[in-house]
Amino acid sequence: MRTTITLAEDVAAAVEKLRRERGVGISEAVNDLLRSGLNTNDSARPFRQTAHDLGSGVDVSNVAEAIETLDGPAAR
Repeated sequence: MRTTITLAEDVAAAVEKLRRERGVGISEAVNDLLRSGLNTNDSARPFRQTAHDLGSGVDVSNVAEAIETLDGPAAR
């Protein structure tokens, strides 16, 4: 099929880069880029954050006590 299209500058640059890298014509470069875009897998699962109960943890209202709990008693 023969048609006329207007490419955005970044798309034209990508076509030109691919054309030079592969030593192919503009039509083949455009077709390759379109095929790769059409073959993307958009059915990827959405990200879901999961939370886990880590227990009671350390009370940090008293910093010195929290440090002692984590590191052990200070050497005197």
